[in-house]
Amino acid sequence: MTVREFAEKYKLEIVAGNNLDVEINGVYFGDEPHDVMKMAEEGNIWLTILDGLVTVGVALLADISAVILVEGKDFEQIAVKKACRKNVNLLKYRGSKFELAGKFYEDFK
Repeated sequence: MTVREFAEKYKLEIVAGNNLDVEINGVYFGDEPHDVMKMAEEGNIWLTILDGLVTVGVALLADISAVILVEGKDFEQIAVKKACRKNVNLLKYRGSKFELAGKFYEDFK
């Protein structure tokens, strides 16, 4: 499934997305940048509540398919601008990480 297909299926808002046709191979959820860089796999989507510039940097370093900000939060504008320049997909979801991860798991188990 691509990031675009995932966004459409789960009705996610695309905040920055110059690379929406990249494939998703799994999901990682957590809020510690160090853990994401250490444990997320290339091509994962990342479910988080982190909304700043560090999030974009971590996504680049870990080769994340998309960062999904949950719980109705908004990304900082500086993060959105950087994501657009660096082709990092940023999406938003109004519900919880647990809820979205559960939906993803049900579809891919």
